[in-house]
Amino acid sequence: MDRMLMVLGGFSAVLVIWVLASVRREHIRVEYSVSWLVAATVLVIVSFNRRLVEWMAEALQIQYPPLVVIVLMLGVFLVVLYRVSLRISELKDNNIALAQKLAILEYRQKSIHEAQRQHPETT
Repeated sequence: MDRMLMVLGGFSAVLVIWVLASVRREHIRVEYSVSWLVAATVLVIVSFNRRLVEWMAEALQIQYPPLVVIVLMLGVFLVVLYRVSLRISELKDNNIALAQKLAILEYRQKSIHEAQRQHPETT
């Protein structure tokens, strides 16, 4: 289990560095990086606290403590992915609304242009 916790700690540290570098290069917005940083922080805390893992295994009645780490990792990342899915859905809805508004504006502009062609004396 110690090796698994060390790998998890290394993975978490790499994740923190990667997210911070992405924020610095403006590849990811700060408000979205928070979820990833919280997830990485939770994993760092778990990876450096064997007693916490053993306590969680006992509380969840799991005989194999490394399984708790895997379950926790999956849970943390499912929460982050759910938040990303919510944001993608919102952006898709906004994109559809924007495309509809643009289509209406183009139709109005075309109608005005056609009306001006047919009745040039009113302009």
